[in-house]
Amino acid sequence: MRLATTLSVLVLGAGGIGHVLMTGLDTGIDRIDPFKDMKNRPQAGHGMNVLLVGTDSREKITKAEKEKYRLGGAPCRCTDTVMLVHLSEDRERASVVSLPRDSYAEMPEHVDATTGRHHDAHPVKLNAAYAEGGPALTVRTVENMTGVKIDHYLEIDFTSFMRTVDAVGGVEICTAKPMKDTYTGLAMPAGRHRLSGGQALQYVRSRHVDGAADLGRMQRQQRFLAALIHRITGSGVLLNPVRFREVATTVLGSVRADQGFGADRMLALAKAMRGFGPASSEFVSVPVGDVSFPVKGIGSTVKWDAKKARKLFRALREDKPLAPHRGPALKRVVVDVPPREIRVQVYNGTRTDGLGRKVDAALRGTGFDTTGAPLNGTGPVVRRTLVTYDPRWDRSAKSLAAALPGCELKAVPGQGRTLRVTAGADYRGVTPVRPEQTQSGEFDAVTGDQVVCG
Repeated sequence: MRLATTLSVLVLGAGGIGHVLMTGLDTGIDRIDPFKDMKNRPQAGHGMNVLLVGTDSREKITKAEKEKYRLGGAPCRCTDTVMLVHLSEDRERASVVSLPRDSYAEMPEHVDATTGRHHDAHPVKLNAAYAEGGPALTVRTVENMTGVKIDHYLEIDFTSFMRTVDAVGGVEICTAKPMKDTYTGLAMPAGRHRLSGGQALQYVRSRHVDGAADLGRMQRQQRFLAALIHRITGSGVLLNPVRFREVATTVLGSVRADQGFGADRMLALAKAMRGFGPASSEFVSVPVGDVSFPVKGIGSTVKWDAKKARKLFRALREDKPLAPHRGPALKRVVVDVPPREIRVQVYNGTRTDGLGRKVDAALRGTGFDTTGAPLNGTGPVVRRTLVTYDPRWDRSAKSLAAALPGCELKAVPGQGRTLRVTAGADYRGVTPVRPEQTQSGEFDAVTGDQVVCG
């Protein structure tokens, strides 16, 4: 969230709105010093590293909003979301690394910010660092875990999040299957949705949508952040001084940041970041070795894969991209089951020579596991393209049907895992599809343009 809104400020500054406007907005930021008296810090690498922290503070949320969006209960005064953002030295790439809030962490020696008691180094969950020592201890803990020197600290709470989304007119999210979480009140049917601030908060907070728990939640947060960047950079907000002022005042007026991230710093960055958009961002979650690592007195924690994590953070320090290089992303319909997992046999249901080969090649081209050996159908000419499937593979059938708009679906018990496509006279081509999760490369990274709505 903070990355996207910061980028909007930077791009507008570069667009010539001016130093006076930037300075005026800068004065509304709540300043803190998370680096005070810090010693033995990691060596600086290339580029700029920002620690983005989302807290569960909800003091400014109305009673009606708390009831509507299931925000009752006492806040834990801890971090709800932790992201490490690396801006490349050439300012052409932003790498966002999600750190699970339940990560096993070795908290350094410190004085408790609430009780004033001295604590020796001890194991905790990552989100407890904020509760015991606020931003400063959070920065120290993350630096100790990653070996990455943090240059700036940015913090946003629930209220800021909701107001920001509303200020940009909502954010569009696409999902291939229904999503429901009774804890947050999230209830989204499959399809395309424009989320308001409260709905967006439900979406990024939900942990009980599937069995992936907090790891699945991080993936949804990454998709949302990419969608927010897409919304801000493509909606005209940055070109309208009045709209920009409204959005920026909403965002910066309720954000906490370090002393060094002021107007001059924003403008300097802005000059090198024109044209920044979803394709300029890449997202990854820190590699995990054990999702349920027991620790006495703490409970179940998330243990990182030490070897892979070291490699990931070394890439950040060396300013290397995390996602493999590729060409521009094609617009594709989001489907539930990855096409590569769907076996397809194609039949030509018409008298048109070569149609079977054409359909087989088109389906294979968008990722389906076709047999590569289309057959001719028997019987009369088929007018409407038909997909037959075993009911046990109904989710695969729906994903295949998304690639063949207007086709007929027919369940055939006992058919087996191979789906059958009989191309009819109405065939007009295959619609490209993609799964919701499209990680690739050594670190299973995705770029923003891969996960926004097509």
